Amino acid sequence: MSLLHTVSKSPFERTNLQSCLKLAKAGSSILLYEDAVIGAMQGTAVADLVAAAAKSCKLHVLGPDLAARGLDAGKVIPGIAVVGYADFVDLAEQASAVQAWC
Repeated sequence: MSLLHTVSKSPFERTNLQSCLKLAKAGSSILLYEDAVIGAMQGTAVADLVAAAAKSCKLHVLGPDLAARGLDAGKVIPGIAVVGYADFVDLAEQASAVQAWC
Protein backbone atom coordinates (compact mmCIF):
# COMPACT_ATOMS: atom_id res chain seq x y z
CA MET A 1 0.00 0.00 0.00
CA SER A 2 1.07 3.54 -0.60
CA LEU A 3 0.59 6.81 1.18
CA LEU A 4 -2.22 9.18 0.16
CA HIS A 5 -1.30 12.86 0.30
CA THR A 6 -4.21 15.31 0.36
CA VAL A 7 -3.74 18.98 -0.48
CA SER A 8 -6.53 21.52 0.03
CA LYS A 9 -4.94 24.98 -0.22
CA SER A 10 -4.26 26.92 -3.40
CA PRO A 11 -0.64 26.77 -4.57
CA PHE A 12 -0.90 30.54 -5.01
CA GLU A 13 -1.84 31.05 -1.35
CA ARG A 14 0.53 28.58 0.34
CA THR A 15 3.42 26.31 -0.64
CA ASN A 16 1.78 23.09 0.59
CA LEU A 17 1.39 21.64 -2.91
CA GLN A 18 4.98 22.37 -3.85
CA SER A 19 6.23 20.83 -0.58
CA CYS A 20 4.03 17.78 -1.04
CA LEU A 21 5.25 17.20 -4.60
CA LYS A 22 8.87 17.51 -3.48
CA LEU A 23 8.54 15.04 -0.63
CA ALA A 24 6.07 12.46 -1.99
CA LYS A 25 7.75 9.17 -2.83
CA ALA A 26 7.27 7.51 -6.21
CA GLY A 27 4.08 5.49 -6.28
CA SER A 28 2.29 7.66 -3.74
CA SER A 29 -1.16 9.03 -4.48
CA ILE A 30 -1.86 12.76 -4.28
CA LEU A 31 -5.38 14.20 -4.19
CA LEU A 32 -6.02 17.88 -4.83
CA TYR A 33 -9.31 19.20 -3.46
CA GLU A 34 -10.91 22.47 -2.32
CA ASP A 35 -8.76 25.38 -3.57
CA ALA A 36 -5.80 23.11 -4.40
CA VAL A 37 -7.66 22.02 -7.56
CA ILE A 38 -6.27 25.15 -9.21
CA GLY A 39 -2.88 23.43 -9.17
CA ALA A 40 -4.21 20.73 -11.49
CA MET A 41 -4.90 23.17 -14.32
CA GLN A 42 -2.79 23.54 -17.46
CA GLY A 43 -1.04 26.86 -18.00
CA THR A 44 -0.49 27.84 -14.37
CA ALA A 45 2.80 28.73 -12.73
CA VAL A 46 2.92 25.29 -11.06
CA ALA A 47 1.80 23.24 -14.08
CA ASP A 48 5.29 22.00 -14.99
CA LEU A 49 6.02 20.92 -11.41
CA VAL A 50 2.68 19.10 -11.17
CA ALA A 51 3.09 17.44 -14.59
CA ALA A 52 6.55 16.19 -13.59
CA ALA A 53 5.15 14.72 -10.37
CA ALA A 54 2.41 12.95 -12.33
CA LYS A 55 5.12 10.82 -13.95
CA SER A 56 6.07 9.14 -10.66
CA CYS A 57 3.01 9.64 -8.44
CA LYS A 58 -0.69 9.01 -9.00
CA LEU A 59 -2.33 12.44 -9.09
CA HIS A 60 -6.07 12.97 -8.64
CA VAL A 61 -8.26 16.06 -8.55
CA LEU A 62 -11.75 16.23 -7.08
CA GLY A 63 -14.16 16.94 -9.94
CA PRO A 64 -16.93 18.55 -7.84
CA ASP A 65 -14.39 21.06 -6.48
CA LEU A 66 -13.29 21.91 -10.03
CA ALA A 67 -16.93 22.52 -10.96
CA ALA A 68 -17.58 24.59 -7.82
CA ARG A 69 -14.77 26.92 -8.85
CA GLY A 70 -15.90 27.14 -12.47
CA LEU A 71 -12.86 25.25 -13.75
CA ASP A 72 -13.06 23.10 -16.89
CA ALA A 73 -12.13 19.45 -16.22
CA GLY A 74 -10.99 19.27 -19.85
CA LYS A 75 -8.13 21.64 -19.02
CA VAL A 76 -6.66 19.47 -16.27
CA ILE A 77 -3.00 18.56 -16.76
CA PRO A 78 -2.68 15.24 -18.64
CA GLY A 79 -1.94 12.38 -16.25
CA ILE A 80 -4.21 13.68 -13.47
CA ALA A 81 -7.39 11.69 -12.88
CA VAL A 82 -10.58 13.63 -12.20
CA VAL A 83 -12.40 11.77 -9.41
CA GLY A 84 -15.59 12.03 -7.38
CA TYR A 85 -16.32 11.78 -3.67
CA ALA A 86 -16.66 7.98 -3.73
CA ASP A 87 -13.23 7.75 -5.37
CA PHE A 88 -11.81 9.99 -2.62
CA VAL A 89 -13.12 7.52 -0.04
CA ASP A 90 -11.69 4.58 -2.01
CA LEU A 91 -8.27 6.26 -2.22
CA ALA A 92 -8.22 6.84 1.54
CA GLU A 93 -9.38 3.30 2.24
CA GLN A 94 -6.71 1.76 -0.02
CA ALA A 95 -3.85 3.84 1.40
CA SER A 96 -1.61 2.67 4.21
CA ALA A 97 -1.88 6.18 5.68
CA VAL A 98 -3.14 9.64 4.77
CA GLN A 99 -0.96 12.75 5.02
CA ALA A 100 -2.99 15.97 4.98
CA TRP A 101 -1.08 19.04 3.81
CA CYS A 102 -3.03 21.77 5.63
